[in-house]
Amino acid sequence: MTIRRMTVADIEQVHAIEEATFAMPWSRQSFLEEMERNTCARYLVAVEEDGTIVAYGGAWVIFDEGHITNVAVEKARRGEGIGRKLMVELMQYTANLGVQYLTLEVRRSNTVAQTLYKSLGFVELAVRKGYYEDNGEDALLMVCDHMPPVDERFSEGGDTQESEEA
Repeated sequence: MTIRRMTVADIEQVHAIEEATFAMPWSRQSFLEEMERNTCARYLVAVEEDGTIVAYGGAWVIFDEGHITNVAVEKARRGEGIGRKLMVELMQYTANLGVQYLTLEVRRSNTVAQTLYKSLGFVELAVRKGYYEDNGEDALLMVCDHMPPVDERFSEGGDTQESEEA
C-alpha cells in the first residue's frame, strides 16, 4: 500500500469511492477544480500495488489552519486501518506545510469516524445544527491542535510514503 499525492488521473477512481460513500457526493468537476484551481487543496490517495485506489483524503491549508474536507475508504476495505494510515499521513503532510491545527465536520451518527478522529487527538468543539442537507443531521465540529512535528525531509513534490501497515 502506498500513500501519495492525488493527481488529476486519479479523479475517476476517487469519485467512484466518493459516490459509494456519501449521501451527497462531490462531482467529478468538484475534484477537478480542487486539483487544478484550488491552491489551498491537498489530497492524498491510498493505492494498491496494481494501481487501484482504495481510499483518499483531502484538506484545505490556509496559513496555519487546515480543514479536512473529506476522507473515504472503499467499503470492502474498511476496518483494515487504511483510514487511520491515511489520516496520519494527511496530518503529517499538513503539519509539514505549517498547519498548527486541523478542523473537520463529522456526522453525529458516524461513531466509527468519531472514534478514529478522537484516537488521533481530535476533540469535539461544537455542534453544527442541521449541517447535512440530505437529512438535516447535525455535524460535530472537531479540532486537533496536537500536530506531529515537521519532517525535515519533506518537500512538496516528494511526499510519497510506502506502508506495510495499511
